[in-house]
Amino acid sequence: MVEPLEVTQVYRACPEEAFAFEVTSELASLDLLGGHDRAREALSFGTAIRSDGFNLFVLGQPGHGKHSLVGRFLTERSRGEAPPPDWCYLFNFDDPTVPRQLALPPGLGRQLRTDIEQLVEELRRAIPAVFESEEYQNRLHEMKQAMGERQNDAVEAVRREAREQDILLLSTPNGFTFAPADGDEMMSPQDYEALARDDRERIEGTVEILQRKLTQAIRQMPRLAKELRDQVQALNEEMLQAVIGAPLVELEERYADEAGVLAHLTAIREAILLHVDSFHADDPEVPPEAVFSRFQVNLLVDNADTEGAPVIYQDLPSHQHLVGRIEHHVHNGTLLTDFSLIRAGALHRANGGYLVLDVRGVLTQPGAWETLKRILRAGEIRTESLEQAYGLISTVTLEPEPIPLDLKVVLLGERLHYYLLCEHDPEFLELFKVQADLEDELVRDEAQQGFYARMIATLAREAALRPLDRSGVAAVIERASRLADDQRKLTARHRDLHDLLLEADHWADEAGVTVISRAQVDKAVAQQLWRAGRIRERSHEQITRGTRMIATEGHVTGQVNGLSVLQVGDFAFGQPTRITATARPGSGQVVDIERESRLGGRIHSKAVMILSRYLANRYALDKPLSLSASLAFEQSYGGIEGDSASVAEVCVLVSAIARVPLDQALAVTGSINQHGEVQAVGGVNEKIEGFFDVCRAGGELSGQGVVLPASNVEHLMLKAEVRDAMAAGRFRVYAIHHVDEALALLTGLELGEADEHGAFPEASLNGRVQARLASFRKAIKAARGKGENGKREGVKEEGAKEEGDDGNGGNGNGGVSDDE
Repeated sequence: MVEPLEVTQVYRACPEEAFAFEVTSELASLDLLGGHDRAREALSFGTAIRSDGFNLFVLGQPGHGKHSLVGRFLTERSRGEAPPPDWCYLFNFDDPTVPRQLALPPGLGRQLRTDIEQLVEELRRAIPAVFESEEYQNRLHEMKQAMGERQNDAVEAVRREAREQDILLLSTPNGFTFAPADGDEMMSPQDYEALARDDRERIEGTVEILQRKLTQAIRQMPRLAKELRDQVQALNEEMLQAVIGAPLVELEERYADEAGVLAHLTAIREAILLHVDSFHADDPEVPPEAVFSRFQVNLLVDNADTEGAPVIYQDLPSHQHLVGRIEHHVHNGTLLTDFSLIRAGALHRANGGYLVLDVRGVLTQPGAWETLKRILRAGEIRTESLEQAYGLISTVTLEPEPIPLDLKVVLLGERLHYYLLCEHDPEFLELFKVQADLEDELVRDEAQQGFYARMIATLAREAALRPLDRSGVAAVIERASRLADDQRKLTARHRDLHDLLLEADHWADEAGVTVISRAQVDKAVAQQLWRAGRIRERSHEQITRGTRMIATEGHVTGQVNGLSVLQVGDFAFGQPTRITATARPGSGQVVDIERESRLGGRIHSKAVMILSRYLANRYALDKPLSLSASLAFEQSYGGIEGDSASVAEVCVLVSAIARVPLDQALAVTGSINQHGEVQAVGGVNEKIEGFFDVCRAGGELSGQGVVLPASNVEHLMLKAEVRDAMAAGRFRVYAIHHVDEALALLTGLELGEADEHGAFPEASLNGRVQARLASFRKAIKAARGKGENGKREGVKEEGAKEEGDDGNGGNGNGGVSDDE
């Protein structure tokens, strides 16, 4: 007979004497990646190799604290690396729509921006002053005066020649005209007509010659005006050179090693000389401020204060947040932009270092995943809107020169995301070749418990919490085993431990103590469970009040208590479920009512098929199994999934066939194979505690218990109330290896051994099953005989397969788990 487990078997305590410290403040901090050796090696490799495509994907379940773990590692790693260059955008004087990118040593970008701002301020004051200076005005006046004299000299030469020919050159509102002279006066028309014809012809010929000479002199005026403009331009340039020469030369000497800066300074010099009119004309075509604005430096990324390589975490990885954006401003109802409105994205800030992203965020932001892949493939950052990238707009805008990319992208996500991307995105593994898989659990042994104590001390120290004494550390370690559902494991999810320590520190503060001990840890655990326990209490209340029928005492045929686990958010609890069975003569079917009603999942349907084959192999090895049986989870209105009820289902079927009652004080969980061996299932702690709570709420405990797979014993970390009841003999936990052991416990009968003919003793449980199945075969044979004799024509054999019935319990769809 199977003996109940001892209390020491269902809970692995952590002895306080195993620790050599009094409080955790005595312990040194450690790297929280300790214990994740595989992930640490992957991170080291992925950050060290510089080849394309070796970006990283950090896999881990929620609760690992992936951000803090990876952030600490990358920060430590980046300290020994050189800071990346500053990145700037400059006005492109050749093509303003394509701003030029400029890389500078760290800190030089900020200095250049300041120097250019100072240069512009100096020029803003000095240039107007030079054009208002007395020297400039005098020289300009002299040029204009000299040019006016040259223009007058050309006309006067013609005038003198005309006077020598007795002809006057007169100025009129309509221009110049020639007239014959009479002394110093113009000859009257009457006197001119009185002249001899030869004299008139001579005067007209002379006027014609003088007219050509005057025309030639006047035609020289535009050339002289252009010459004057050239002289003024040369004067302006000379004066500007005097103003801008010294500051530009100083900057050229300062940035002699930076070819890009020298090119920009040369462009500034040429732009000033090209737009001279902007600085002295009354209404210039290009205002001075527009000219000066082109000289400025748009410092996109400033790494002056960066120590080592940058580590950037982008919490909202949208397209614009990754590649940056080009802003616009409204002027007279028109959207305008220029190079100074280019803004950096996370890729710019992380360039030369590490960019950390949540894969869920990247995948849920429109276009972000494709943008990230395109940039990693191209090896350069193009700042453009999503509409530009996909050709959805055709308006003229800026197209900044792309910036070369040199960084490692580290994606953080769950394992599901990683494997889905591997399966559905062929480019994924080409770009993210390194997976860093965090451990979910750590081994629990003496050495690891000491390591875990240091980890607890580190978490408490980083959160500025009270230190823990040895009892507090032991309590946390025991809770870590419960969270791992394994006596030989400890949870590696830092968030759960961090939250537990925060709550324990709160209760220590409430109690007015300076050290966290077991009492505060236990209270924190109890409060966590109580806050999340409303649905559990309402569910168990339905059982206590009889709304949901569960028997915890007595013996009933064809009825057994199965155990299920319900998951509500991050809180799981167990509750018993009544499983019933019926058995009649038939053609060897076990009808899964859950499957037939489409409430049973595929795994549960598979389990029913396995147990039906087990029964056939056990009790009808060489004969037909003349059985029509049914299985149902009573008062189950959701879905049933999992195979952890298959042991209970075998027991209730055997009970229904043999008409042997089952002990209702026991609940059963476990999975079987076709040989009747019991296999491990999940959620055993919650299942046992759920049945314990229901039994206790129904009255005084009187020996109730749970039957579970022996392979699950090392997963038990039961709460103190269950252990106390076990110690007092009021509650029992049985571990079994074979379904026969469960049948023996539930029926109290001997199973019996088969003889050489496969027959079991009549008084044994197996004998009763065999005898009942034999009676079923006789009933089927008799029914067939009557049908053949025509006495009951058209009567269908009970349980025979109908059209559309696959006859094997089939498979179904998922729902609420009866496993975990």
